[in-house]
Amino acid sequence: MSVLLLIFLIALNVSVYCKADVCPCETQELCQQIRDEKDFEVFVFDVGQKAWKSYDWDKVTTVAAFGKYDAELMCHAHSKGARLVLKGDVSIPEMVDPANRTAWITDQVDLAKRQFMDGINIDIEQEVVDSSSEYYALTALVRETTEAFHREIPGSQVSFDVAWSPKCIDQRCYDYVAIAESCDLLFVMSYDEQSQIWGDCVAMANAPFNQTLTGYYQYLAMKIDPKKLVMGVPWYGYDYPCLNFSQEGVCTLAMVPFRGAPCSDAAGRQIPYSVMMKQVNGSMSGRLWDEVQRAPYYNYKDQSEHVHQVWYDDPESISLKVAYVRNQGLRGTGMWNGNLLDYSTDPVAWQQSKDMWEALMGL
Repeated sequence: MSVLLLIFLIALNVSVYCKADVCPCETQELCQQIRDEKDFEVFVFDVGQKAWKSYDWDKVTTVAAFGKYDAELMCHAHSKGARLVLKGDVSIPEMVDPANRTAWITDQVDLAKRQFMDGINIDIEQEVVDSSSEYYALTALVRETTEAFHREIPGSQVSFDVAWSPKCIDQRCYDYVAIAESCDLLFVMSYDEQSQIWGDCVAMANAPFNQTLTGYYQYLAMKIDPKKLVMGVPWYGYDYPCLNFSQEGVCTLAMVPFRGAPCSDAAGRQIPYSVMMKQVNGSMSGRLWDEVQRAPYYNYKDQSEHVHQVWYDDPESISLKVAYVRNQGLRGTGMWNGNLLDYSTDPVAWQQSKDMWEALMGL
């Protein structure tokens, strides 16, 4: 390779790298990282496209970008005083090597700086054995990531996603106390609570009220600061095809094992709130309410006349949980994910979406 060509390629790489550092917003101020802490966190996961243009930005405090990087979203979030944070996902076994951890963390910090972002949401939902090398590596990863982000991007936020309960759900046996102490907040995924069904293999609520609260009792019993806990609620439900459908309305499921459990919600499929709202009124049952699980559901028949049961959350069930968040002084609420509502101009859909956003605040 000639010297001139080598110089050209080096210059090209420098140019591309520097271009990423150029503020894409209308004003330079919008590229400054958000440092303010809000009294009540509303943590939104965004999976791409442009649904964010219809979010209720009067409520949003943090957006985790799980889709392709969108500079327009960054500028808009900053204009509303909301953080935009990276998605952090990596193989835990690779993180046992401290050098690998350092390299990964350095890459994440550099990426956040180049994209003018405000932190990182670490979303690792892998199996970990208690007191294993991976157990300690994960704890070190969260601590070292938080230290690096706070040092390099003052005021940045580092969050970590946890299961609805700390009791080794889905064989995720993490050091929850140490992780909570290390980062700024835990996003508690209070959904997919039927990922491991040990009792009767029947359709149940995605996030039953009492079961959801039990998870928080367990986190708080570990002396985790309530101001570190954000309650995540589902903006989706599960559509279960029934093997048998009893006169009492019990929907028996196919046995689909998951991480040791003989039955799981994998027997069904996830469907967005927007889809369910179009389906429920024309279903064979209409909206029903389970007083024990404090959750809505409905039954319908598909084109082959097979019965399905759909369990989901709506403003009524979410508001009950958010009242607990308020009463216990937790950090806030959030959802998976912000793209699952119908943001069309249809007035019925508009009202349904508005109600879901307000439910996050307990309004």
